[in-house]
Amino acid sequence: MRIVAAIGGNALLQRGEHPDAAVQQHHVHDAARSLAALVTAGHEVVITHGNGPQIGMLALESEADPALTVPYPLDVLGAQTQGMIGTLLARELTGLLPGRAVTALVTHTEVDPDDPAFHRPTKFIGGQLTDEQARLMEIERGWSTARDGARMRRVVPSPRPAAIVELAAVRTLLDAGDVVVAAGGGGVPVTRDPDTGRVRGVEAVVDKDLTAALLAQLLDADALLILTDVNHVFAGWGSAHPEPLLTATPERLRTLDLPEGSMGPKADAAATFAERTGRIAAIGPLDDALGTLLGTTGTTVRAAARSGGADRDGHHSLAAPPQ
Repeated sequence: MRIVAAIGGNALLQRGEHPDAAVQQHHVHDAARSLAALVTAGHEVVITHGNGPQIGMLALESEADPALTVPYPLDVLGAQTQGMIGTLLARELTGLLPGRAVTALVTHTEVDPDDPAFHRPTKFIGGQLTDEQARLMEIERGWSTARDGARMRRVVPSPRPAAIVELAAVRTLLDAGDVVVAAGGGGVPVTRDPDTGRVRGVEAVVDKDLTAALLAQLLDADALLILTDVNHVFAGWGSAHPEPLLTATPERLRTLDLPEGSMGPKADAAATFAERTGRIAAIGPLDDALGTLLGTTGTTVRAAARSGGADRDGHHSLAAPPQ
């Protein structure tokens, strides 16, 4: 089977932990053991990863660097996180899979410049701010900020992915037998000039689960795995008696009131892949990728019938999801 497996950035650097390299290497080691089990079982594997804590850390460092006239833009910082996390994953997987090539690929994700998300920034990034600091950043740097608990944080646009620029390269690597790490952090967000074809980075962050769903679809993957820090999707999350779901249809997932900043996008991505391919998606624990694929843990998402489709140049209607 061909599998796209998405792991969260928070799984590599958890809330409250120091963002030291050793801390992230420890978490990558654990994640790589789970992912290597898929390869050992005979599957083709493409790995995507989140980068929320990592890009937030780099953004804070860039903002505080007195050598810079202005901080580095988010698209460049996103590429840096792809290199950082990609090399950690590649090293660990290479050690666990002797004789198997592992390639980490800096990947760009094309977005629509007219996506409404550019007018409604919602993706939190960076550290917490006081109300006064937030107002100052809005004035001095043109930031948008929003409340995250007791404090304020910067928010940036999160447009939907429309195409994977390096899709052909990912296919070539897979066909050569490589394990591929691609589209980290949702991919470096870019727009394309319709006249010249040139791409330009944009100040945004693409949701990594939606990009993983698009990548899985365009690669004709047999399964999409979204690996996180919980064993199941729960109905009634936050209530006195949440119900773990072992299986679900896309329609069932879309009826759940799931947190927008965590499980919501994962459920959206799983539902979208399942309903538009007729194949399975699964949301499960990072430490048991193979069990999530086999359905012994996690929530397996399967649609009753296939709908939709993709063209072969890398574009798909994920950019305009069903309402």
